Order: sequence, then structure tokens, then C-alpha cells
Amino acid sequence: MALAAPEEVRAHLIAAARAGTALTYGELLERLGYAFSRPKMRALCKVLTLIDEQAAAAGEPELAVLVVRQSDGLPGQGWWIGSWEQHRFTGEWTGPEAAKLVERLQRLAFRYWQAREA
Repeated sequence: MALAAPEEVRAHLIAAARAGTALTYGELLERLGYAFSRPKMRALCKVLTLIDEQAAAAGEPELAVLVVRQSDGLPGQGWWIGSWEQHRFTGEWTGPEAAKLVERLQRLAFRYWQAREA
């Protein structure tokens, strides 16, 4: 059984985008009714990949970039590996250059969803 329906996860991400904020993995899992654990986080990442595939097909900005680590405010390793083909980011997955890319992609999601009616 899936961690959560992609539609439910997507709704939380769209709400975050409209609010102009990112969510930590723990915050999103909590909203879905789960305590943080590595297995739950890995299951969530599979759902996030599906959501971003659907968003790309619909011409929407990605949403998984809104889910970040509490420690540094950046997405986890899975996002970096999964998004390499699209973004061709060759730098470190932490630090100022990574933060610039993430902030730019988050702003795209914020603007897109804030421009649409709730």
C-alpha cells in the first residue's frame, strides 16, 4: 500500500507553494499522519517523483523541490539524483550554489501556484 495518495501529497505541496513556503520531510509526513522515519521518507520520495512527472506532463513547475531537509533547507539526495537530467546541476548538493538552484525552482512554483485560484 502506498504511503499516501499522490493527490493528497500534491494538495499539501500546492498549499505550501501558495503560502510561499517549503516543507521539511518531517512536516509533510506529519501532515500525512506519519512520524518521520527513513522508510517513510523513502516512500514519500517515490510519491514526489510521480507528482513531478505528472506536473511536467501538465506543463506545471515541479513541486518536490519544496520538500527539504530540516538541517539545511535543501532537498535530499534523491531529488538531486532524480533531477540531474532536467537541471544538469554539476555542483555540490549542499552550499550556496545548490541553494541558488533550489530557491529559483521554489520561486517558480510559488509564482505559478500563487497566480491560480485556490
